[in-house]
Amino acid sequence: VQLQASGGGLVQPGGSLRLSCVASGRILNVGDMGWYRQAPGKQREMVASITWGGRAHYADSVKARVTISRDNAKNTVYLQMSSLKPEDTAVYYCNADLTYRDSHDTTIAQKHNWGQGTLVTVSS
Repeated sequence: VQLQASGGGLVQPGGSLRLSCVASGRILNVGDMGWYRQAPGKQREMVASITWGGRAHYADSVKARVTISRDNAKNTVYLQMSSLKPEDTAVYYCNADLTYRDSHDTTIAQKHNWGQGTLVTVSS
């Protein structure tokens, strides 16, 4: 089972970007999903999270500029970011609570699974 994030890149200040993260493998259920980011020299911080039912929570620093959404049928979470600032530059990681079957057919319920990260650079 893995979480694969994509959509990062170089964008100018004021620009927009949409990140995607898909959970794949023998997935039985995807619970809460979220996005975190880690800027150089800083701790990882939560950006936004969303429940299976669609209730979203945002960090104050991005609340007016990002929207998190998900497609439960595709086990995918999105992060739409706009009015990007240089201080948004970071590696963005997706996170999800997953229930899945392992190689022994054992059902595993594991919180806070991490994807590999996608780099967002905001610069002119």
